[in-house]
Amino acid sequence: MTSPTFHELEHLARQAGDILRGGYNKDHQISFKGVIDLVTEIDRASEEFLLGEINKRWPGSYIMAEESGVTKGDADHSWYVDPLDGTVNYSHHIPIFCVSIGYAHKGSMQLGVVYDPMSDEMFSSERGRGAWLNGKAISVSTTTELQKSLLVTGFPYDAWNTSHDNFDNFVRLAKLTQGVRRLGSAALDACYVAAGRFDGFWEMSLKPWDVAAAGLIAEEAGAKVTNVNGNADYLSPPQSIIAAGPGLHSKIMEKLILD
Repeated sequence: MTSPTFHELEHLARQAGDILRGGYNKDHQISFKGVIDLVTEIDRASEEFLLGEINKRWPGSYIMAEESGVTKGDADHSWYVDPLDGTVNYSHHIPIFCVSIGYAHKGSMQLGVVYDPMSDEMFSSERGRGAWLNGKAISVSTTTELQKSLLVTGFPYDAWNTSHDNFDNFVRLAKLTQGVRRLGSAALDACYVAAGRFDGFWEMSLKPWDVAAAGLIAEEAGAKVTNVNGNADYLSPPQSIIAAGPGLHSKIMEKLILD
């Protein structure tokens, strides 16, 4: 099986983004996977398109996708697909959401693209070659002091029913930094770190498709990316992430309350 190129992933993401943009102003058919974890018909349409194209062009691939789960195949060619990251925003007509596609070869992430169809911003990366925003190279900020940093985070879908809700960390770091934002899209959070817009990002209780592509983009832009315990394998369960410039990463990690 031949490996895809990041240009091919960009093309897929742009086509899926057209589906999201086309349905944005419509009333949505919403169903719930959990108390506050929802899915729309557009999530499903975007994923159906992406999985159809992957299976047609790279048949036999292993695919992990948000709505369909795992499509078993050749694990040497693995895909991580989030057809609509930011579904809650999308369902409320808040224009902060994206398509995320990651590709791994023999267990190593090689390609990642994240496309925001409302701003027409395409974040992309290839291992060892760098990261780009609409074709221009991007890099993380050089901020090394917490008090000069602007961070971003997110909260789990079971925040109402778990002690690991990240609220204490939000308050703690908000008091130590210029501020902490919550956009509602983990993939865009990590990409904004890659582009130097945010200085750091952390989040717990994630899934591999949330950050597989964006994590590589952040790495290739110069970020140190680990789980909240400092392990470089941030895609293995239980998934969590810290993405920040090398001089800031450890300072975020040491302030997190993990118990």
